[in-house]
Amino acid sequence: MPNNNNTAPEFGVIAIGNALVDVLYETDDAYIEAQNKEFGMAKGSMSLVDAERALALYGDMSEPVEVAGGSAGNTMACFASLGGTGAYIGKVADGQLGNKFAKSLKDMGVTYETTRLKHGPSTGRCMIFVTPDGERTMNTYLGAAVELTPDDIDADFIAKGQVLYLEGYLFDPPQAMEAFVKAARLAHESGRRVALTLSDSFCVDRHREAFKNLVSMHVDILFANEDEIKSLYETDDLEEAINQVKTQCALVAVTRGEKGSIIIQNGQQIEIKAEPNVTMVDSTGAGDAYAAGFLFGFTEGMGPEACGHIGSIAAAEVISKMGPRPVVDLSELVKQKQAA
Repeated sequence: MPNNNNTAPEFGVIAIGNALVDVLYETDDAYIEAQNKEFGMAKGSMSLVDAERALALYGDMSEPVEVAGGSAGNTMACFASLGGTGAYIGKVADGQLGNKFAKSLKDMGVTYETTRLKHGPSTGRCMIFVTPDGERTMNTYLGAAVELTPDDIDADFIAKGQVLYLEGYLFDPPQAMEAFVKAARLAHESGRRVALTLSDSFCVDRHREAFKNLVSMHVDILFANEDEIKSLYETDDLEEAINQVKTQCALVAVTRGEKGSIIIQNGQQIEIKAEPNVTMVDSTGAGDAYAAGFLFGFTEGMGPEACGHIGSIAAAEVISKMGPRPVVDLSELVKQKQAA
């Protein structure tokens, strides 16, 4: 449990994640099937790729959409659009792509002060192939993101956030994993809450025991989709997974696509309906947006049902167009929805 801290936080949420530029391209299922056969590109999953593979995939894209992304970065962009005050920690290289990433956050009002990498790999990027059903298949070159180390985590800065939000993808680089655990410890020492998103079922498969330990020892708020939570507890039964996680974490939000979401607080389940009449164009960033909406409500002192509803509104808006970040003012959209 967090210790008491009488100092008012400067930020609602401080997020730590892989700082990436998303490269989005619309394709067909035949392309994904061919890539899966030759390279193991599983539809709907996230795979880590090296620089050579990243360049090859980029060459398959004709005039792609390039936007600053990364899971936690997307969450902070949505959080800011909702009216929240946030900060971000993540590593980019000192160059054009790194500048683009930093500017996108700052333009949305998100504080970003992580020292940029002067030498070494270039800024990370994620090649995202979107099929006609709106499903996204991601191929991530982490690049400079793997250079995030515990030295990038400052105790005084972490103490400025009401909630520390950790991106599960960050568990892949070993140094970054250490930074992750250090930040969680510092947040609790400062009396702050720690939230975690599991990010991807394949990521959970790679780091299951480490995730379980983090959830049980350091996490106050957990975000996961159905596949991720079932992977964490190695079961095909969602209820079984929920029964296990409710003993490990005080507040859990499980997203279920068009079925809405399930919130578990202190062992009690609350079902939240998905927003109606939504046409999915691109599912990239859906979970990121949901987490942003939920955390905005949480930092504003709302109950779990209201938090889940705002999360659903934000997610529905993001999936209705290409790209992982909102193109409308989410705070105004939420007001309109709540007034309807």
